[in-house]
Amino acid sequence: MTQFMIALSDVAAAFDTFPEERRALMLKLRQLIFETAAQTPGVGPLDECLKWGQPAYLTQETKSGTTLRLGLNKAGAASLFVHCQTSLISEFREQFPESFGYDGTRAIHLDQGEEIDFEALRLFITRALTYHL
Repeated sequence: MTQFMIALSDVAAAFDTFPEERRALMLKLRQLIFETAAQTPGVGPLDECLKWGQPAYLTQETKSGTTLRLGLNKAGAASLFVHCQTSLISEFREQFPESFGYDGTRAIHLDQGEEIDFEALRLFITRALTYHL
């Protein structure tokens, strides 16, 4: 497994602000985003930056997808955010209604105490990274 180093100090600092009990999961989600991008034709390299103070992943070069962001919801659950005007969350909720928590059309919430279906998340990430293809 290739490790994707955090190149920007402000992004590294954002990960450092996550509570310790959530940080490992957030870093695992970050790794999953980079691995999925590397394995998905048409996505190209990802740009990692901050959007609204959260680590964000963009397909700046190819414009193949919508932005993914990592953050915590108001209850402190690890969350994967997308642009609220996409159909990604509603389509994913139809396919996996009980597997995750959802916030309208903008986020998937991951409960730390439950088993996380990372293969389903990989599918979601692929869809987000190829949303405009």
